[in-house]
Amino acid sequence: MEETLENLFQKIVNRSFYKLSASGNDFIVLLNFDNLITYEEAKFLAQKLCRSKFSLSADGFILLETSSDPLASFSWKFFNSDGSEAEMCGNGARCVARLIEELGLFKSPFYFQTKAGLIYAEVKEKRAKVKLTNPKEFKKDLLLNNHILYYINTGVPHVVIFWENIDSAPVEKLGSKIRYHEMFKPDGTNVNFVEIIEKEKFLKIRTYERGVEGETLACGTGAAASAYVAYKLGLVGNKINVLTKGGEILTIYIDDSKNEIYLEGNTLFIGEIKLKKDALL
Repeated sequence: MEETLENLFQKIVNRSFYKLSASGNDFIVLLNFDNLITYEEAKFLAQKLCRSKFSLSADGFILLETSSDPLASFSWKFFNSDGSEAEMCGNGARCVARLIEELGLFKSPFYFQTKAGLIYAEVKEKRAKVKLTNPKEFKKDLLLNNHILYYINTGVPHVVIFWENIDSAPVEKLGSKIRYHEMFKPDGTNVNFVEIIEKEKFLKIRTYERGVEGETLACGTGAAASAYVAYKLGLVGNKINVLTKGGEILTIYIDDSKNEIYLEGNTLFIGEIKLKKDALL
């Protein structure tokens, strides 16, 4: 193990790791255009670097690589903090767009390749807007333990459950039960608790995230999923502000005629980091 760890460290010792945040979701990004870092090494890095207290701490780890799609400027591999790979992450996509623009690697707007398909991105200073994959598999009025659920895939699977007082919602307890319920096997699902603030015309959201296995401060695809369900039910218009647990507002745009959905919000470029071996222990 020590020899394997030393070999990996020698690969990354002179490389820059970038940390960015969007609406309370934080991510570590590594450029891997030379494919020096293998898939298994990336999973290991995700598990080690995303740890709170003992390493850099983040919700996810992202590798940027050369794309096989001629329409895409680059591709990504996205790993949750537990090392599992996810198809898509809306806030992660916005952070990557900001990084690419800041580093001058590609000029906004551009497309990049994910397991969920091509993602369109544009950046204006600190704000990043991405077109998520077209929403699909919409299912409504699912009944589970006397709760009415709605299901939609906005790049990754999401359940939406409306709640009167979201501050008292049992996000961890009920979210975990729904995430692992046989109805959503084998991949499981993310779970969003949503309150409609009718007077101010926006949504409040709390999300239990698959892969993190707990509540996060924000979830971009979850905000999009919640807004899409509310729109389909006639509860909101096609431009929806969503207040996240972290206190930031994401804006969702829905073009129903094209079945398109966009996610926009601020991003933070926290820093460029060179690692010591202790970060992997």
